[in-house]
Amino acid sequence: MRKSRGRPTLHEFASRHEIYRVCRESMRVHAPARLMRVRVAVGELSAVEPDLLSFAWVAIVGEGPRHGAALEIDWRPGRQYCRRAARTSGQGEGAGCASAWTCGAPLEIDGGPSST
Repeated sequence: MRKSRGRPTLHEFASRHEIYRVCRESMRVHAPARLMRVRVAVGELSAVEPDLLSFAWVAIVGEGPRHGAALEIDWRPGRQYCRRAARTSGQGEGAGCASAWTCGAPLEIDGGPSST
């Protein structure tokens, strides 16, 4: 998992609110229910810092009935794949979405918000 770059941004706070909203809706549908653990996949290209999201999560479940609900983050590193060269590599710090290595073919990028 990547290291935190500082304090949570609006992005992490918005993400934690959406995760929490989905949890509340699920608990309403499956009542009575208790929120104990939430597992989310976070892709490297999602612009979400896992450590900051964890910090923001603790703030939203701090006290009250959701206190202690754990947030488990499944970190998905970014990957680049070139069909022509049949090569895969990590996204790499500061890598763009330009063209593959030396052949110039477009890259397929994985590891974003909807990675599986």
